[in-house]
Amino acid sequence: MAADDDAAPPDHRAPHDDVLDLEVRGWEALSTDPDTATAFYRDVLDDDVVMLLPGGLELAGADAVLPTMAGAPWEGFALAGPTVRRPADGVALLTYRVTARRDGTVYDALISSLYVRRPEGWRLALHQHTPDHS
Repeated sequence: MAADDDAAPPDHRAPHDDVLDLEVRGWEALSTDPDTATAFYRDVLDDDVVMLLPGGLELAGADAVLPTMAGAPWEGFALAGPTVRRPADGVALLTYRVTARRDGTVYDALISSLYVRRPEGWRLALHQHTPDHS
């Protein structure tokens, strides 16, 4: 689950999990360029998505979130310890740690993503970053 050649491989992964694969594809898009990231998330975000990001930033709705995908791309990332829980039919909760690098700065965080199954497929409904300063 890494686009970072120097990063250690993740410690485990649920085999063939479509939600985990979708999350990794999101990080890959965010590590490519703003147009790729925006196009990917335009297809993946639920209309009522909520993002809770470092610094107390709360974004609600796809229209508010999509412009944030046009930032500088990540230079590399590695996911560790991904766990997918399915608390109800059509709901998937993904949690993991990420180490990512941008502009020479390393970013470590605990991540949670909640996906809901819509007629068109899985959609990201909630995404939260909790910086890991340990």
